[in-house]
Amino acid sequence: MNQQDSNVRFDIKGYVKITDAITKEVLFDGENGIHFENFSVALAQSLGGGPLDPSNPGFIYTMNFGNGGTTVNASGIVTYNPPNTVGATAQLYNQTYSKVVNNQFSADIDPINNKITYSHTPGKAYTDVVIVCRLDYGEPADQLSYDNSNDINTQYAFDELGLFSYNGQLLTHVIYSPIIKSLNRLIDIGYTLRISTLSSLSI
Repeated sequence: MNQQDSNVRFDIKGYVKITDAITKEVLFDGENGIHFENFSVALAQSLGGGPLDPSNPGFIYTMNFGNGGTTVNASGIVTYNPPNTVGATAQLYNQTYSKVVNNQFSADIDPINNKITYSHTPGKAYTDVVIVCRLDYGEPADQLSYDNSNDINTQYAFDELGLFSYNGQLLTHVIYSPIIKSLNRLIDIGYTLRISTLSSLSI
């Protein structure tokens, strides 16, 4: 291995944007935590075969949602738990909903609004994996009718989400202020993972 090869580094950064699909209000815009151990396994498995090969289950399959990422006291002060990024069996704090976002599978019931695409600029040492997910009006099926409730203890007051591999490993985890998913809300999530190969500390 030459000196140039020995200096190559990999980096992954995640960016999440949650918007109201009708009003276009931005409900959250920020970075996430990467579970580097599980992500290294997923990348290795994905390089070993096609995305439908069950012997290589590392590819992104679901976006999972939960309501255990924060605590809110009586004064309305929000305390944020740290993202779970350590331990091969790490999960969301309290998962309450999951949706298939890999449009290569029939389990993805809306591949137009729930899909994975890729973006690469020639000459650049990074590629973006872009995952989009839509929580439609009717999902989850047992949600509240309206989002005007003061009770954020509903199981669909989402304050955490993560990307999971086909074999159920947590790959990323983001914590944010609770957003109530109710029957009157159509919510879009745009999730960008930038994977860089670096021959130095910058690109």
